[in-house]
Amino acid sequence: MNRPTMIALLLITALAGPGGAAQLGPQDVLDTPSLKSDLAAKTLLNGVALAGKRLVSVGWRGHILYSDNQGKSWTQASVPVSSDLTAVSFPSPLQGWAVGHDGVVLHSSDGGATWVKQFDGRAAAQVMATHHRSWKNCAGCHEKLTPPQGAPKSADDASLMADLKSFTQQGPDKPFLDVWFENDSTGFIVGAFNLIFRTTDGGKIWEPWFDRTENKKRLHLYKIQPVGQDLYIGGEQGLVLKLDRLAGRFKALQTPYQGSFFGISGKPGVVVAFGLRGNAFRSLDGGSSWHKVETGVPAGLSGATVTPDGRIVLVSQAGQVLVSTDGAASFTQFKVEQPFAASAVAALDNDNLVLAGPRGVQVLPVK
Repeated sequence: MNRPTMIALLLITALAGPGGAAQLGPQDVLDTPSLKSDLAAKTLLNGVALAGKRLVSVGWRGHILYSDNQGKSWTQASVPVSSDLTAVSFPSPLQGWAVGHDGVVLHSSDGGATWVKQFDGRAAAQVMATHHRSWKNCAGCHEKLTPPQGAPKSADDASLMADLKSFTQQGPDKPFLDVWFENDSTGFIVGAFNLIFRTTDGGKIWEPWFDRTENKKRLHLYKIQPVGQDLYIGGEQGLVLKLDRLAGRFKALQTPYQGSFFGISGKPGVVVAFGLRGNAFRSLDGGSSWHKVETGVPAGLSGATVTPDGRIVLVSQAGQVLVSTDGAASFTQFKVEQPFAASAVAALDNDNLVLAGPRGVQVLPVK
């Protein structure tokens, strides 16, 4: 990947090969099962989620771990790939999806104990190639026909076709950086260079939404997250997208920041976008206007969660934990005896957070 902001977010440059994919000799990581290791819970983990009462975390070289005792001990799951994994989502206790480098998408139907590969960069390239051919065949007739996949007619058709062609030629090395499922059927995966796919059948078919985002520069999409009834995407260079459900596309919001937003969080009535150098911005009107929130943290903010009692929590790559009790109007740094650099965080309950990062997973009391 050629943009330093993605490198900072994933924290895996020292462990990654060309294209950001973990290398295991001549074998293709998409065809090589993840190795079992007694130290898996102490290696780099990038994502964490709750599957009912179970905790599931994903990371380096296809490692997926789960805990049924609130993080006291972890069991390594059976995983069919060795690609670095970046994020995980469970819309229900049994059904879950994980994504990562090489365009990999994994699915579990047993709460994260076992996984199957559902999609990868090779399949994504084929889908995009078909999409490109559809657009190419429709060239010159956009005034008469509706473009494929419900895409809007645009003066940028030529540029879009060029990007689609480039994607198919470059191969399956592009990573997916986040995944979110609304329920057991409908979900999105997003990633580098405006990669975005949607499924409505639990991942059997993935439809490209490459042409349904207001993202002309093809900036990286780091995080997709619902806040209340709205769905947002945070990305590079101040990019925040919001789903217009009626139009069936993500529209860009005006933001006052030109740095990368690594995440979106909040609760009904409050949206927080956060990212590089401790920058965080708050909106009370669904993203129409934004106001800077002083965090007092110079490090990149890499993850967020909302506790059951409504506190908004941000974590940083340097180990700071910030807690807001006033709807993100202000944040207080929670005192941590041993800072734990975090890539992601989940609220186990009102009193405990689960952090994932370069040193594995850790449960942090926040009473």
